[in-house]
Amino acid sequence: MKQSLFQDFDEVSAKQWKQQIQFELDGLDYQHLVTHTLDGIDIRPFYHQDDQIESLQVNSSKDWSICDQIYVVSEEKSNYRALKLIEKGAESIWFIISSEETNLDKLFKNFDFRSTPIYLKFTFLSEDFLKGLRNFFQNKNAKVYLQIDIIGNLAASGNWFSNLENDHKILDKLFQNSPNFESVISVDSMLYQNAGATIPQQLAYAMAHANEYLNHINEVNFLSATIKKNLKLQFLVAVGPNYFFEIAKIRALRWLFASLAETYGFQQEIFILAQPSKRNKTLYDYNVNLLRTTTESMSAVLGGADAIFNMPYDAVYHKNNEFGNRIARNQLLIMKYEAHLNKVKNAAEGAYYIENLTEQFAEKALAIFKDIENGGGFLKQLKDSVIQKKIKESAEKEQEKFDNGELVLIGTNKYQNTADKMQQEIQLYPFLKKNPRKTLIEPILERRLSEKLEEQRLKTEKTVNA
Repeated sequence: MKQSLFQDFDEVSAKQWKQQIQFELDGLDYQHLVTHTLDGIDIRPFYHQDDQIESLQVNSSKDWSICDQIYVVSEEKSNYRALKLIEKGAESIWFIISSEETNLDKLFKNFDFRSTPIYLKFTFLSEDFLKGLRNFFQNKNAKVYLQIDIIGNLAASGNWFSNLENDHKILDKLFQNSPNFESVISVDSMLYQNAGATIPQQLAYAMAHANEYLNHINEVNFLSATIKKNLKLQFLVAVGPNYFFEIAKIRALRWLFASLAETYGFQQEIFILAQPSKRNKTLYDYNVNLLRTTTESMSAVLGGADAIFNMPYDAVYHKNNEFGNRIARNQLLIMKYEAHLNKVKNAAEGAYYIENLTEQFAEKALAIFKDIENGGGFLKQLKDSVIQKKIKESAEKEQEKFDNGELVLIGTNKYQNTADKMQQEIQLYPFLKKNPRKTLIEPILERRLSEKLEEQRLKTEKTVNA
């Protein structure tokens, strides 16, 4: 008869642990060990199974895909690059298509659709192009995930592609005639993270964003119950630097959406395409970005993302280049084939700390989501600039912590290398681009934490050179 190794040890309750800690503090208050975060979560010195309110059911695939991204300008060059990337270890390709004139035959020449999933994002919305796309993939046996996000485009640009009515009309036609696509709708929650929203805000806005689509489909009532059950949404997620928080964030996203979809009778499973955040990436001491993207990609893996695109360490200031792309891809290849991070499903399950964080994030996000719905819904709150104001407030608090040194980016606001010169290295404008134009709503703007400091350092470089 097998006996437990721990049978001679009594179980220790959470209360007993806390009493022991209090004793060891020798008169200091227990609250000294509690960390308060901008996300509204208090981190305690220990977590215990007594803290679990319920057992979380969060399902995710262990077979995550290494993704590479191509911005399509020339179909022939993009095709050549895609085939080469697959040879070098990419397992799925994310195409950004900017022209309605894109020739799909040239773009996908000799492409093995059976083995390589495709994610397609468009900078336009065209009924004719989408009809041609559907016809092209009719008998290709391809896994194609469309990233149609008319609300995301409104939030980021301040305008619809055309107008509210026409954008929804094109989307409705696509729903009714898209049997070959793995997903049609995507929810771009990366925008909220990169703009400075807290984790509960990111989750709440992603849910409210998705709810607009589900509610619209329910109202027009042209999809059968069977089609609804098979309609899978794709979420684009930016992963920040707080390792355990980001694992919990992705888990909370699945949990929240499953609850939301159940009320509508929709497919509860979602597809998550994740990439590291832009917000903490730096121009100076750029090699530190390698460490940042490594831990952020690991959070995405352990949180249960289905596909991960790793941002090259020099993406802030360099044009697309082979070296930066190779390093980014190799980071994921090492995680998958040397660290074997694809061997365990739901790796974070049962970790008291992560389970507790998941629960807290979901509860806080749900409270924000209810406020949004009580205030008229996500689109109305975007129109009234309520969402924009909330994100700005959170971003300003985070920026203040960075400016006063509480939030540290090594090599940028601490341990600067004064010999580091970047003026001659910049190929892409690394700061917030300002393009004054008429918009229906105030757009949500992405901004890196270190921009102001970097601009000052670049000016100093120019002054010295002069």
